[in-house]
Amino acid sequence: MKDFNLDLFDPAETVMESSSSSDYSRTASSSDADFGFAFNDSNFSDRILHIEIMADHDEASPNFEGCTTILDWVRHRKRRREDVQKDNVVDLTLSDEQILNENQPDMEDFISLENQDEEAIVMGEESSSGDEPTNINDSNWNMDCSTVARVRTLHISSPILAAKSPFFYKLFSNGMKESEQRHVTLRINAAEEAALMELLNFMYSNTLNVSSALEILDVLMAADKFEVASCMKFCSRLLRIIPMTPESALLYLELPSSVLMADAVQPLTDAAKQYLVDRYKDITKYQEEVLSLPMAGIEAILSSDELQVASEDVVYDFVLKWVRTQYPKVEERREVLGTQLARLIRFPFMTCRKLKKVLTCNDFDQNVASKLVLEALFFKAEAPHRQRILAAESGSYSRLFVERAYKYRPVKVVEFELPRQQCVVYLDLKREECGNLFPSGRVYSQAFHLGGQGFFLSAHCNMDQQSSFHCFGLFLGMQEKGSTSFAIDYEFSARSRPTEEFVSKYKGNYVFTGGKAVGYRNLFAIPWTTFMAEDSLYFINGILHLRAELTIRH
Repeated sequence: MKDFNLDLFDPAETVMESSSSSDYSRTASSSDADFGFAFNDSNFSDRILHIEIMADHDEASPNFEGCTTILDWVRHRKRRREDVQKDNVVDLTLSDEQILNENQPDMEDFISLENQDEEAIVMGEESSSGDEPTNINDSNWNMDCSTVARVRTLHISSPILAAKSPFFYKLFSNGMKESEQRHVTLRINAAEEAALMELLNFMYSNTLNVSSALEILDVLMAADKFEVASCMKFCSRLLRIIPMTPESALLYLELPSSVLMADAVQPLTDAAKQYLVDRYKDITKYQEEVLSLPMAGIEAILSSDELQVASEDVVYDFVLKWVRTQYPKVEERREVLGTQLARLIRFPFMTCRKLKKVLTCNDFDQNVASKLVLEALFFKAEAPHRQRILAAESGSYSRLFVERAYKYRPVKVVEFELPRQQCVVYLDLKREECGNLFPSGRVYSQAFHLGGQGFFLSAHCNMDQQSSFHCFGLFLGMQEKGSTSFAIDYEFSARSRPTEEFVSKYKGNYVFTGGKAVGYRNLFAIPWTTFMAEDSLYFINGILHLRAELTIRH
Protein backbone atom coordinates (compact mmCIF):
# COMPACT_ATOMS: atom_id res chain seq x y z
CA MET A 1 0.00 0.00 0.00
CA LYS A 2 1.57 3.26 -1.06
CA ASP A 3 1.55 5.99 1.55
CA PHE A 4 -0.60 8.91 0.39
CA ASN A 5 -0.77 11.74 2.88
CA LEU A 6 -3.60 13.60 1.17
CA ASP A 7 -6.79 13.71 3.23
CA LEU A 8 -8.60 13.15 -0.06
CA PHE A 9 -7.58 9.52 0.10
CA ASP A 10 -7.68 8.95 3.85
CA PRO A 11 -10.55 10.88 5.44
CA ALA A 12 -10.53 11.13 9.18
CA GLU A 13 -12.94 8.70 10.74
CA THR A 14 -14.05 7.65 14.15
CA VAL A 15 -15.24 4.22 15.23
CA MET A 16 -17.03 3.38 18.44
CA GLU A 17 -14.85 0.53 19.68
CA SER A 18 -16.26 -1.91 22.21
CA SER A 19 -15.32 -5.26 23.63
CA SER A 20 -18.61 -6.57 22.28
CA SER A 21 -18.77 -7.15 18.54
CA SER A 22 -22.48 -6.38 18.58
CA ASP A 23 -21.89 -2.85 19.88
CA TYR A 24 -19.43 -1.40 17.44
CA SER A 25 -20.42 0.81 14.56
CA ARG A 26 -19.96 -0.39 11.00
CA THR A 27 -19.84 3.18 9.73
CA ALA A 28 -16.40 4.62 9.08
CA SER A 29 -17.35 8.16 10.05
CA SER A 30 -20.39 10.10 10.99
CA SER A 31 -18.92 13.10 9.22
CA ASP A 32 -18.27 11.39 5.87
CA ALA A 33 -20.97 11.88 3.29
CA ASP A 34 -23.06 8.80 2.62
CA PHE A 35 -23.44 8.22 -1.13
CA GLY A 36 -24.81 4.72 -0.70
CA PHE A 37 -27.97 5.72 -2.58
CA ALA A 38 -25.85 6.31 -5.70
CA PHE A 39 -24.13 2.91 -5.73
CA ASN A 40 -24.71 1.17 -9.05
CA ASP A 41 -27.35 3.75 -10.00
CA SER A 42 -27.14 5.04 -13.56
CA ASN A 43 -28.77 8.33 -12.55
CA PHE A 44 -25.76 9.27 -10.41
CA SER A 45 -22.98 7.65 -12.45
CA ASP A 46 -20.78 8.83 -15.25
CA ARG A 47 -19.03 5.55 -16.13
CA ILE A 48 -19.63 1.85 -16.46
CA LEU A 49 -17.30 -0.65 -14.76
CA HIS A 50 -16.96 -4.12 -16.30
CA ILE A 51 -15.51 -6.62 -13.83
CA GLU A 52 -14.14 -9.67 -15.63
CA ILE A 53 -14.18 -12.54 -13.15
CA MET A 54 -11.63 -15.24 -13.88
CA ALA A 55 -12.43 -18.87 -13.18
CA ASP A 56 -10.39 -20.24 -10.29
CA HIS A 57 -9.00 -23.73 -10.71
CA ASP A 58 -10.45 -25.10 -7.49
CA GLU A 59 -12.78 -22.41 -6.34
CA ALA A 60 -16.04 -22.61 -8.19
CA SER A 61 -17.69 -22.58 -4.75
CA PRO A 62 -17.85 -19.54 -2.48
CA ASN A 63 -14.63 -18.14 -1.05
CA PHE A 64 -15.07 -19.40 2.51
CA GLU A 65 -16.73 -22.78 1.92
CA GLY A 66 -15.25 -25.40 4.21
CA CYS A 67 -13.31 -22.80 6.22
CA THR A 68 -14.37 -22.49 9.84
CA THR A 69 -11.24 -20.74 11.15
CA ILE A 70 -8.74 -18.29 9.74
CA LEU A 71 -6.13 -21.06 9.87
CA ASP A 72 -8.35 -23.28 7.69
CA TRP A 73 -8.68 -20.42 5.26
CA VAL A 74 -4.93 -19.88 5.07
CA ARG A 75 -4.28 -23.57 4.48
CA HIS A 76 -6.99 -23.57 1.82
CA ARG A 77 -5.33 -20.62 0.11
CA LYS A 78 -1.91 -22.30 0.28
CA ARG A 79 -3.22 -25.49 -1.33
CA ARG A 80 -4.83 -23.50 -4.12
CA ARG A 81 -1.64 -21.52 -4.77
CA GLU A 82 0.41 -24.71 -4.93
CA ASP A 83 -2.05 -26.22 -7.41
CA VAL A 84 -1.87 -23.13 -9.58
CA GLN A 85 1.91 -23.13 -9.48
CA LYS A 86 1.91 -26.73 -10.63
CA ASP A 87 -0.13 -25.67 -13.65
CA ASN A 88 2.27 -22.78 -14.30
CA VAL A 89 -0.52 -20.25 -14.13
CA VAL A 90 -0.12 -16.81 -12.58
CA ASP A 91 -2.50 -16.63 -9.61
CA LEU A 92 -3.43 -13.08 -8.69
CA THR A 93 -5.66 -13.77 -5.69
CA LEU A 94 -5.21 -10.99 -3.15
CA SER A 95 -4.42 -13.09 -0.10
CA ASP A 96 -2.36 -15.98 -1.43
CA GLU A 97 0.77 -14.79 0.32
CA GLN A 98 -0.73 -15.51 3.74
CA ILE A 99 0.92 -18.78 4.59
CA LEU A 100 0.81 -19.91 8.19
CA ASN A 101 3.17 -22.79 8.73
CA GLU A 102 6.84 -23.50 8.93
CA ASN A 103 7.25 -24.12 5.22
CA GLN A 104 7.49 -20.47 4.26
CA PRO A 105 8.69 -19.53 0.77
CA ASP A 106 12.11 -18.05 0.25
CA MET A 107 12.14 -14.29 0.57
CA GLU A 108 12.76 -13.90 -3.13
CA ASP A 109 9.65 -15.95 -3.93
CA PHE A 110 7.64 -14.03 -1.38
CA ILE A 111 8.61 -10.67 -2.85
CA SER A 112 7.82 -11.89 -6.34
CA LEU A 113 4.31 -12.88 -5.32
CA GLU A 114 3.75 -9.57 -3.57
CA ASN A 115 4.85 -7.58 -6.57
CA GLN A 116 2.32 -9.42 -8.68
CA ASP A 117 -0.46 -8.21 -6.42
CA GLU A 118 0.81 -4.67 -6.05
CA GLU A 119 -1.28 -3.21 -8.86
CA ALA A 120 -4.81 -4.15 -9.83
CA ILE A 121 -5.38 -5.28 -13.40
CA VAL A 122 -6.79 -2.66 -15.72
CA MET A 123 -7.52 -4.56 -18.91
CA GLY A 124 -8.65 -1.51 -20.81
CA GLU A 125 -11.42 1.01 -21.47
CA GLU A 126 -13.89 1.34 -24.28
CA SER A 127 -15.88 4.20 -25.67
CA SER A 128 -19.60 4.58 -25.18
CA SER A 129 -20.10 3.87 -28.88
CA GLY A 130 -19.30 0.21 -28.25
CA ASP A 131 -15.87 0.14 -29.93
CA GLU A 132 -13.42 -2.55 -28.94
CA PRO A 133 -11.63 -1.76 -25.68
CA THR A 134 -8.19 -0.30 -25.82
CA ASN A 135 -5.85 -2.71 -23.99
CA ILE A 136 -3.14 -1.48 -21.68
CA ASN A 137 -0.31 -3.94 -22.25
CA ASP A 138 1.54 -5.12 -19.19
CA SER A 139 3.56 -8.30 -19.39
CA ASN A 140 3.38 -8.63 -15.60
CA TRP A 141 -0.33 -9.27 -15.88
CA ASN A 142 -0.41 -11.87 -18.64
CA MET A 143 -3.47 -13.99 -17.88
CA ASP A 144 -3.82 -15.80 -21.19
CA CYS A 145 -3.91 -19.11 -19.32
CA SER A 146 -7.03 -18.05 -17.40
CA THR A 147 -10.61 -18.00 -18.54
CA VAL A 148 -13.18 -15.26 -17.98
CA ALA A 149 -16.05 -17.04 -16.22
CA ARG A 150 -18.43 -14.09 -16.26
CA VAL A 151 -18.56 -10.31 -16.44
CA ARG A 152 -20.23 -8.15 -13.83
CA THR A 153 -21.30 -4.63 -14.84
CA LEU A 154 -21.72 -1.70 -12.44
CA HIS A 155 -22.58 1.96 -12.82
CA ILE A 156 -19.93 4.03 -11.03
CA SER A 157 -19.19 7.64 -10.21
CA SER A 158 -15.60 8.52 -11.02
CA PRO A 159 -15.45 11.49 -8.56
CA ILE A 160 -16.52 9.27 -5.64
CA LEU A 161 -14.04 6.49 -6.46
CA ALA A 162 -11.23 8.93 -7.26
CA ALA A 163 -11.74 10.76 -3.96
CA LYS A 164 -11.20 7.55 -1.98
CA SER A 165 -8.54 5.79 -4.04
CA PRO A 166 -5.29 6.92 -5.69
CA PHE A 167 -5.68 3.90 -7.96
CA PHE A 168 -8.95 5.16 -9.41
CA TYR A 169 -7.76 8.77 -9.29
CA LYS A 170 -4.84 7.91 -11.57
CA LEU A 171 -7.06 5.77 -13.75
CA PHE A 172 -9.54 8.59 -14.36
CA SER A 173 -7.02 11.43 -14.65
CA ASN A 174 -4.00 10.00 -16.46
CA GLY A 175 -4.43 12.30 -19.45
CA MET A 176 -4.72 9.36 -21.84
CA LYS A 177 -7.51 8.80 -24.26
CA GLU A 178 -8.85 5.99 -22.09
CA SER A 179 -9.42 8.30 -19.12
CA GLU A 180 -12.01 10.21 -21.14
CA GLN A 181 -14.01 7.12 -22.08
CA ARG A 182 -17.01 5.78 -20.17
CA HIS A 183 -16.34 2.03 -20.03
CA VAL A 184 -13.68 0.68 -17.68
CA THR A 185 -12.68 -2.99 -17.42
CA LEU A 186 -11.05 -4.64 -14.39
CA ARG A 187 -10.06 -8.28 -14.19
CA ILE A 188 -10.06 -10.19 -10.90
CA ASN A 189 -10.12 -13.75 -9.64
CA ALA A 190 -13.39 -15.27 -8.52
CA ALA A 191 -12.15 -15.35 -4.90
CA GLU A 192 -11.87 -11.56 -4.95
CA GLU A 193 -15.37 -10.79 -6.17
CA ALA A 194 -17.18 -10.56 -2.83
CA ALA A 195 -14.41 -8.47 -1.27
CA LEU A 196 -14.27 -6.08 -4.22
CA MET A 197 -18.03 -5.55 -4.13
CA GLU A 198 -17.83 -4.79 -0.39
CA LEU A 199 -14.97 -2.38 -1.06
CA LEU A 200 -16.86 -0.52 -3.78
CA ASN A 201 -19.89 -0.29 -1.53
CA PHE A 202 -17.70 1.10 1.27
CA MET A 203 -16.32 3.79 -1.02
CA TYR A 204 -19.88 5.03 -1.47
CA SER A 205 -21.44 4.44 1.96
CA ASN A 206 -18.49 4.18 4.39
CA THR A 207 -20.04 0.98 5.75
CA LEU A 208 -19.35 -2.75 5.56
CA ASN A 209 -21.96 -5.47 5.50
CA VAL A 210 -19.62 -8.28 6.60
CA SER A 211 -18.84 -9.30 10.16
CA SER A 212 -16.52 -12.33 10.21
CA ALA A 213 -12.76 -11.98 10.44
CA LEU A 214 -12.39 -13.95 7.22
CA GLU A 215 -14.55 -11.61 5.21
CA ILE A 216 -13.15 -8.44 6.76
CA LEU A 217 -9.62 -9.61 6.06
CA ASP A 218 -10.45 -10.20 2.41
CA VAL A 219 -11.86 -6.66 2.20
CA LEU A 220 -8.65 -5.38 3.82
CA MET A 221 -6.60 -7.10 1.13
CA ALA A 222 -8.81 -5.67 -1.60
CA ALA A 223 -8.50 -2.22 -0.04
CA ASP A 224 -4.72 -2.53 -0.15
CA LYS A 225 -4.80 -3.63 -3.78
CA PHE A 226 -7.00 -0.73 -4.85
CA GLU A 227 -5.34 1.76 -2.45
CA VAL A 228 -8.35 2.68 -0.32
CA ALA A 229 -6.64 3.81 2.91
CA SER A 230 -9.85 4.69 4.74
CA CYS A 231 -11.20 1.18 4.24
CA MET A 232 -7.92 -0.38 5.38
CA LYS A 233 -8.10 1.65 8.58
CA PHE A 234 -11.73 0.68 9.13
CA CYS A 235 -11.04 -3.04 8.56
CA SER A 236 -8.05 -2.87 10.88
CA ARG A 237 -10.26 -1.46 13.64
CA LEU A 238 -12.95 -4.08 13.15
CA LEU A 239 -10.38 -6.88 13.29
CA ARG A 240 -8.95 -5.52 16.54
CA ILE A 241 -12.41 -5.66 18.12
CA ILE A 242 -12.93 -9.31 17.18
CA PRO A 243 -11.42 -11.62 19.87
CA MET A 244 -7.96 -12.66 18.75
CA THR A 245 -6.56 -16.20 18.63
CA PRO A 246 -2.99 -17.42 18.10
CA GLU A 247 -3.91 -18.35 14.52
CA SER A 248 -5.43 -14.97 13.68
CA ALA A 249 -2.59 -13.06 15.38
CA LEU A 250 -0.01 -14.96 13.33
CA LEU A 251 -2.00 -14.39 10.16
CA TYR A 252 -2.09 -10.63 10.73
CA LEU A 253 1.69 -10.65 11.20
CA GLU A 254 2.22 -12.61 7.96
CA LEU A 255 0.20 -10.36 5.68
CA PRO A 256 2.03 -9.20 2.53
CA SER A 257 4.60 -6.51 3.19
CA SER A 258 2.59 -3.93 1.22
CA VAL A 259 -0.20 -4.36 3.76
CA LEU A 260 2.07 -4.54 6.82
CA MET A 261 3.80 -1.28 5.88
CA ALA A 262 0.53 0.66 5.67
CA ASP A 263 0.01 3.05 8.58
CA ALA A 264 -3.62 1.98 8.77
CA VAL A 265 -2.64 -1.61 9.61
CA GLN A 266 0.01 -0.82 12.24
CA PRO A 267 -2.45 -0.83 15.17
CA LEU A 268 -3.64 -4.29 14.09
CA THR A 269 -0.15 -5.76 13.88
CA ASP A 270 0.79 -4.10 17.18
CA ALA A 271 -2.25 -5.70 18.82
CA ALA A 272 -1.35 -9.09 17.31
CA LYS A 273 2.20 -8.84 18.67
CA GLN A 274 0.98 -7.85 22.11
CA TYR A 275 -1.51 -10.73 22.13
CA LEU A 276 1.27 -13.24 21.44
CA VAL A 277 3.52 -11.64 24.07
CA ASP A 278 0.77 -11.73 26.69
CA ARG A 279 0.01 -15.36 25.90
CA TYR A 280 3.55 -16.70 25.61
CA LYS A 281 5.68 -14.34 27.74
CA ASP A 282 6.66 -17.32 29.89
CA ILE A 283 8.34 -19.21 27.07
CA THR A 284 9.56 -21.99 29.39
CA LYS A 285 6.00 -22.73 30.53
CA TYR A 286 4.66 -22.92 26.96
CA GLN A 287 7.86 -24.16 25.35
CA GLU A 288 6.37 -26.87 23.13
CA GLU A 289 3.69 -24.54 21.83
CA VAL A 290 6.12 -21.69 21.20
CA LEU A 291 8.57 -24.01 19.44
CA SER A 292 5.88 -24.71 16.83
CA LEU A 293 5.33 -21.03 16.01
CA PRO A 294 6.56 -19.58 12.71
CA MET A 295 9.20 -16.86 12.43
CA ALA A 296 6.69 -13.99 12.67
CA GLY A 297 5.47 -15.24 16.04
CA ILE A 298 8.98 -15.83 17.40
CA GLU A 299 10.05 -12.33 16.37
CA ALA A 300 7.02 -10.75 18.07
CA ILE A 301 7.56 -12.61 21.34
CA LEU A 302 11.33 -12.29 21.63
CA SER A 303 11.26 -8.59 20.75
CA SER A 304 9.34 -7.86 23.93
CA ASP A 305 10.80 -6.46 27.16
CA GLU A 306 8.06 -8.32 29.06
CA LEU A 307 9.40 -11.87 28.73
CA GLN A 308 9.22 -13.78 31.98
CA VAL A 309 12.54 -15.59 31.84
CA ALA A 310 15.15 -16.30 34.45
CA SER A 311 17.89 -14.67 32.38
CA GLU A 312 18.90 -13.91 28.80
CA ASP A 313 20.70 -17.26 28.78
CA VAL A 314 17.26 -18.88 28.66
CA VAL A 315 16.35 -16.84 25.57
CA TYR A 316 19.60 -17.88 23.86
CA ASP A 317 19.01 -21.57 24.60
CA PHE A 318 15.42 -21.32 23.39
CA VAL A 319 16.42 -19.65 20.10
CA LEU A 320 18.94 -22.41 19.42
CA LYS A 321 16.32 -25.06 20.13
CA TRP A 322 13.78 -23.38 17.85
CA VAL A 323 16.17 -22.85 14.95
CA ARG A 324 17.42 -26.45 15.17
CA THR A 325 13.82 -27.66 15.08
CA GLN A 326 12.84 -25.49 12.11
CA TYR A 327 16.07 -25.65 10.07
CA PRO A 328 17.79 -29.06 10.03
CA LYS A 329 20.66 -27.88 7.82
CA VAL A 330 23.46 -26.04 9.60
CA GLU A 331 23.94 -23.66 6.65
CA GLU A 332 20.30 -22.57 6.91
CA ARG A 333 20.59 -22.11 10.66
CA ARG A 334 23.64 -19.87 10.30
CA GLU A 335 21.84 -17.76 7.71
CA VAL A 336 18.69 -17.37 9.80
CA LEU A 337 20.58 -16.69 13.03
CA GLY A 338 22.84 -14.15 11.39
CA THR A 339 20.12 -12.24 9.55
CA GLN A 340 17.01 -12.54 11.72
CA LEU A 341 17.28 -14.23 15.10
CA ALA A 342 20.54 -12.94 16.59
CA ARG A 343 19.12 -9.42 16.88
CA LEU A 344 16.38 -10.79 19.16
CA ILE A 345 18.91 -12.09 21.71
CA ARG A 346 20.20 -9.44 24.11
CA PHE A 347 23.75 -10.72 24.35
CA PRO A 348 24.97 -7.92 26.69
CA PHE A 349 22.77 -9.40 29.43
CA MET A 350 23.95 -12.98 29.02
CA THR A 351 26.39 -14.43 31.53
CA CYS A 352 30.04 -14.58 30.58
CA ARG A 353 30.00 -18.38 30.83
CA LYS A 354 27.23 -18.53 28.23
CA LEU A 355 28.98 -15.97 26.00
CA LYS A 356 31.99 -18.29 25.89
CA LYS A 357 29.72 -21.01 24.54
CA VAL A 358 28.49 -18.67 21.79
CA LEU A 359 32.05 -18.48 20.44
CA THR A 360 32.18 -22.26 20.04
CA CYS A 361 28.58 -22.78 18.86
CA ASN A 362 28.57 -24.39 15.41
CA ASP A 363 25.16 -22.88 14.59
CA PHE A 364 26.66 -19.39 14.39
CA ASP A 365 28.99 -18.10 11.73
CA GLN A 366 32.23 -17.50 13.61
CA ASN A 367 32.58 -13.91 12.44
CA VAL A 368 29.03 -13.15 13.55
CA ALA A 369 29.56 -14.86 16.91
CA SER A 370 32.79 -12.96 17.58
CA LYS A 371 31.16 -9.63 16.78
CA LEU A 372 28.17 -10.33 19.04
CA VAL A 373 30.32 -11.44 21.98
CA LEU A 374 32.73 -8.51 21.70
CA GLU A 375 29.85 -6.07 21.57
CA ALA A 376 28.34 -7.67 24.67
CA LEU A 377 31.62 -7.57 26.60
CA PHE A 378 32.25 -3.93 25.74
CA PHE A 379 28.78 -3.09 27.05
CA LYS A 380 29.38 -5.03 30.27
CA ALA A 381 32.61 -3.07 30.81
CA GLU A 382 30.81 0.28 30.67
CA ALA A 383 29.86 2.14 33.82
CA PRO A 384 26.16 1.84 34.77
CA HIS A 385 25.35 5.42 33.70
CA ARG A 386 26.97 4.79 30.30
CA GLN A 387 24.94 1.61 29.93
CA ARG A 388 21.75 3.55 30.58
CA ILE A 389 22.75 6.14 27.98
CA LEU A 390 23.45 3.42 25.38
CA ALA A 391 20.09 1.80 26.12
CA ALA A 392 18.29 5.13 25.73
CA GLU A 393 20.11 6.03 22.52
CA SER A 394 19.47 2.68 20.84
CA GLY A 395 15.99 2.06 22.23
CA SER A 396 14.19 3.61 19.25
CA TYR A 397 15.70 1.19 16.73
CA SER A 398 17.12 -1.70 18.75
CA ARG A 399 16.39 -3.34 22.09
CA LEU A 400 19.84 -4.95 22.31
CA PHE A 401 20.95 -2.82 25.27
CA VAL A 402 17.54 -2.72 26.99
CA GLU A 403 17.25 -5.00 30.00
CA ARG A 404 14.24 -7.29 30.22
CA ALA A 405 12.38 -7.93 33.48
CA TYR A 406 14.43 -11.03 34.29
CA LYS A 407 13.48 -13.26 37.19
CA TYR A 408 17.18 -13.35 38.08
CA ARG A 409 18.90 -9.96 38.09
CA PRO A 410 22.05 -9.53 35.98
CA VAL A 411 25.36 -9.02 37.79
CA LYS A 412 28.82 -7.80 36.84
CA VAL A 413 31.64 -10.04 38.01
CA VAL A 414 35.39 -9.45 38.25
CA GLU A 415 37.39 -12.65 38.88
CA PHE A 416 40.91 -13.07 40.26
CA GLU A 417 43.01 -16.23 40.32
CA LEU A 418 46.08 -14.90 42.14
CA PRO A 419 47.21 -14.50 44.84
CA ARG A 420 43.94 -16.12 45.95
CA GLN A 421 40.82 -17.18 44.12
CA GLN A 422 38.48 -14.24 44.52
CA CYS A 423 35.57 -12.52 42.76
CA VAL A 424 33.87 -9.16 43.15
CA VAL A 425 30.16 -9.13 42.24
CA TYR A 426 28.12 -5.99 41.50
CA LEU A 427 24.33 -6.06 41.73
CA ASP A 428 22.17 -3.00 40.92
CA LEU A 429 18.51 -2.83 41.97
CA LYS A 430 16.05 -0.13 40.95
CA ARG A 431 14.01 1.64 43.62
CA GLU A 432 10.81 0.16 42.13
CA GLU A 433 12.26 -3.35 42.36
CA CYS A 434 13.09 -2.84 46.01
CA GLY A 435 9.65 -1.34 46.66
CA ASN A 436 8.02 -4.43 45.17
CA LEU A 437 9.78 -6.63 47.76
CA PHE A 438 7.60 -5.33 50.60
CA PRO A 439 6.41 -7.02 52.79
CA SER A 440 8.07 -10.41 52.30
CA GLY A 441 9.43 -10.60 48.76
CA ARG A 442 12.84 -11.56 47.50
CA VAL A 443 14.81 -11.15 44.28
CA TYR A 444 17.68 -13.35 43.11
CA SER A 445 20.75 -12.54 41.06
CA GLN A 446 21.99 -14.55 38.14
CA ALA A 447 24.50 -17.21 39.06
CA PHE A 448 28.20 -16.38 39.16
CA HIS A 449 31.11 -18.72 39.68
CA LEU A 450 34.11 -19.03 41.96
CA GLY A 451 36.37 -22.04 42.03
CA GLY A 452 34.11 -23.82 39.57
CA GLN A 453 31.10 -23.56 41.92
CA GLY A 454 27.96 -21.50 41.29
CA PHE A 455 26.82 -18.84 43.75
CA PHE A 456 24.03 -16.26 43.82
CA LEU A 457 22.91 -13.19 45.78
CA SER A 458 19.38 -12.69 47.07
CA ALA A 459 17.84 -9.47 48.39
CA HIS A 460 14.94 -9.77 50.84
CA CYS A 461 12.38 -7.70 52.63
CA ASN A 462 12.09 -9.44 55.99
CA MET A 463 11.21 -8.78 59.58
CA ASP A 464 13.96 -7.74 61.97
CA GLN A 465 13.82 -10.36 64.69
CA GLN A 466 14.88 -8.01 67.49
CA SER A 467 12.97 -4.82 66.68
CA SER A 468 9.96 -6.33 64.86
CA PHE A 469 10.03 -4.00 61.84
CA HIS A 470 10.57 -4.67 58.16
CA CYS A 471 14.09 -4.20 56.81
CA PHE A 472 16.34 -4.88 53.82
CA GLY A 473 18.46 -8.03 53.90
CA LEU A 474 21.16 -9.44 51.61
CA PHE A 475 22.20 -13.08 51.41
CA LEU A 476 24.82 -15.19 49.61
CA GLY A 477 23.94 -18.71 48.55
CA MET A 478 25.62 -21.63 46.82
CA GLN A 479 23.82 -23.53 44.09
CA GLU A 480 22.87 -27.15 44.69
CA LYS A 481 25.54 -29.33 43.13
CA GLY A 482 26.87 -32.43 44.86
CA SER A 483 28.25 -32.38 48.39
CA THR A 484 31.27 -30.13 47.77
CA SER A 485 32.13 -27.76 50.63
CA PHE A 486 33.64 -24.31 50.20
CA ALA A 487 35.08 -22.12 52.96
CA ILE A 488 34.38 -18.54 51.88
CA ASP A 489 35.24 -15.13 53.29
CA TYR A 490 32.64 -12.61 52.12
CA GLU A 491 31.94 -8.89 52.48
CA PHE A 492 28.81 -6.91 51.54
CA SER A 493 29.08 -3.21 50.60
CA ALA A 494 26.80 -0.53 49.20
CA ARG A 495 27.30 2.89 47.65
CA SER A 496 26.20 5.62 50.01
CA ARG A 497 25.66 9.34 49.81
CA PRO A 498 27.15 11.88 49.98
CA THR A 499 30.47 10.33 48.82
CA GLU A 500 28.72 7.76 46.56
CA GLU A 501 31.59 5.40 47.38
CA PHE A 502 31.13 1.76 48.43
CA VAL A 503 30.88 1.45 52.21
CA SER A 504 31.33 -1.93 53.90
CA LYS A 505 28.19 -3.09 55.68
CA TYR A 506 28.86 -6.66 56.73
CA LYS A 507 31.75 -9.17 56.82
CA GLY A 508 31.68 -12.85 57.57
CA ASN A 509 32.90 -16.33 56.70
CA TYR A 510 31.06 -19.53 56.10
CA VAL A 511 31.60 -23.11 55.01
CA PHE A 512 29.13 -23.55 52.14
CA THR A 513 27.52 -26.77 51.00
CA GLY A 514 25.02 -27.07 48.16
CA GLY A 515 21.75 -25.18 48.74
CA LYS A 516 22.95 -23.23 51.77
CA ALA A 517 22.79 -19.43 52.12
CA VAL A 518 24.17 -16.92 54.59
CA GLY A 519 23.79 -13.17 55.03
CA TYR A 520 22.43 -10.33 57.12
CA ARG A 521 18.72 -9.72 57.71
CA ASN A 522 19.08 -5.95 58.23
CA LEU A 523 21.98 -4.92 56.03
CA PHE A 524 21.67 -1.18 56.67
CA ALA A 525 20.53 -1.42 60.32
CA ILE A 526 17.49 0.80 59.61
CA PRO A 527 13.75 0.18 59.20
CA TRP A 528 12.30 -0.44 55.76
CA THR A 529 10.53 2.93 55.68
CA THR A 530 13.80 4.77 56.26
CA PHE A 531 15.59 2.64 53.67
CA MET A 532 12.90 3.44 51.04
CA ALA A 533 12.44 7.13 51.95
CA GLU A 534 12.95 9.82 49.31
CA ASP A 535 16.03 11.07 51.16
CA SER A 536 17.49 7.57 51.59
CA LEU A 537 21.27 7.52 51.58
CA TYR A 538 21.42 4.35 49.51
CA PHE A 539 19.51 5.18 46.33
CA ILE A 540 21.63 7.16 43.86
CA ASN A 541 19.58 8.32 40.87
CA GLY A 542 17.01 5.69 41.78
CA ILE A 543 19.52 2.81 41.87
CA LEU A 544 20.73 0.75 44.84
CA HIS A 545 24.35 -0.32 44.16
CA LEU A 546 25.42 -3.46 46.00
CA ARG A 547 28.78 -5.23 46.00
CA ALA A 548 29.82 -8.64 47.32
CA GLU A 549 33.46 -9.76 47.60
CA LEU A 550 34.07 -13.51 47.87
CA THR A 551 37.44 -15.14 48.63
CA ILE A 552 38.16 -18.85 48.96
CA ARG A 553 39.84 -19.65 52.25
CA HIS A 554 42.71 -22.12 52.21
